[in-house]
Amino acid sequence: MSSMLQEIVAFMLSTSGWVLVSSTLPTDYWKVSSLDGTVITTATYWSNLWKTCVTDSTGVSNCKDFPSMLALDGYIQACRGLMIAAICLGFFGSIFALVGMKCTKIGGTDKNKARIACFAGVDFILSGVCSLSACSLYAHRITSEFFDPMFMAQKYELGAALFIGWAGSILCILGGGMLCFSIADSFSRRGQANAANQRPPADCNSSRVHHFDKNVYV
Repeated sequence: MSSMLQEIVAFMLSTSGWVLVSSTLPTDYWKVSSLDGTVITTATYWSNLWKTCVTDSTGVSNCKDFPSMLALDGYIQACRGLMIAAICLGFFGSIFALVGMKCTKIGGTDKNKARIACFAGVDFILSGVCSLSACSLYAHRITSEFFDPMFMAQKYELGAALFIGWAGSILCILGGGMLCFSIADSFSRRGQANAANQRPPADCNSSRVHHFDKNVYV
């Protein structure tokens, strides 16, 4: 696979992952009330990073925003910060990738474009790590409360937003790593080509030796 094709595939993977990660931030279902041991379900509770809601049996939802940022649990504040950082890093990574890819006509010389593309790959990797950490931290809190026998409040299960966030994080990390490796591969091929061009041809060396041998006997 050529380095240009690798860059295109890496860019598609990274941007797809960034779109998935961005879609998880406003998604409602980060956690959903558990139905374990419930015979009759009259309401469904669900929550995300910004509000908590309840949906009754008729399908009517009542939501309540979290009143104060300072009064929130620490893990929710951490997840908010990590997700916002992931979205910002992915946004700048997309811009740098467009500038640094070989198929675009902006960015200056090939060396500068390679550096910009490598920086974009690092941005995507960091974006994936941030979103992966946020989703994993949120899921750890849900599972720890669910399996805690002393926790008597409403228990929740993992929502769809967490799985979307995990999938987007993996795509960002894979795409960013592939983008960095494509740049490294192109540099190694360029170095081998330069070394081959600087090596003198074997015919020239042999002709010089033969010419020197004839002059010796004159």
